[in-house]
Amino acid sequence: MTDRPDLDDLRRSPAARRALARCIYGLIAYVSLIAISLFVPAGLSWTRGWIFLAIYFLSASAATYYLWRVNPDILIARSTFRRPSKWWDAVLGPLLLVSMVAIFPVAAYDNGRAHWSQVPLAASVLGYVFFLLANAGGLWVMRVNKFAELSVRIQTERHQQVIDVGPYAIVRHPLYTTMFFVLTGIALALGSYWALIPAGLCIALLIARTALEDRLLRRKLAGYESYAARVRYRLVPGVW
Repeated sequence: MTDRPDLDDLRRSPAARRALARCIYGLIAYVSLIAISLFVPAGLSWTRGWIFLAIYFLSASAATYYLWRVNPDILIARSTFRRPSKWWDAVLGPLLLVSMVAIFPVAAYDNGRAHWSQVPLAASVLGYVFFLLANAGGLWVMRVNKFAELSVRIQTERHQQVIDVGPYAIVRHPLYTTMFFVLTGIALALGSYWALIPAGLCIALLIARTALEDRLLRRKLAGYESYAARVRYRLVPGVW
């Protein structure tokens, strides 16, 4: 992979360096939150939890480095807090975070202490496959779309435009599609069927957010209506 000169200039900018620092601090904080969520319910001797935490940290670190090399714009965008522009995003955002984080203590108590679920090793391995491949898919999305912010809004100051290449030629909201597999993969990797409940709740919230976001983009983003006519499905080809 050969870096373009403009990417070199962008990475040297103070905004990009601040964004990278915020991403690193945010990663450390989130991994620490996951560790607390795993080992308070399960205890420090839970081996499966330590394996997952190591894989999560390594994959997230590699993803951050990759995006820093190929699309630092997305790190700047996703490391900057933006007040939600719509009331429904202000409601759904915290609910998504809570339901996502809830996967970890539920799985930890289930598999690490209560042993309610009897998840076979093959299913746990499949969970890691889902998790890692879906994360790779998410990187593909963020490589081609510098507008993939955390909040839902029309980014007029960044001259937002429709992205219709890569995964966006398949479905209109591919990042949400990858999250379905990430969430399911986490629950299975941690060996808990019960953790599929908060994962399922998070997926339901993502579907609701997709519908509302798609409606906003159709009304407000130039060219999106014609793009939606070409790419018919929001999340799953042939389904919806």
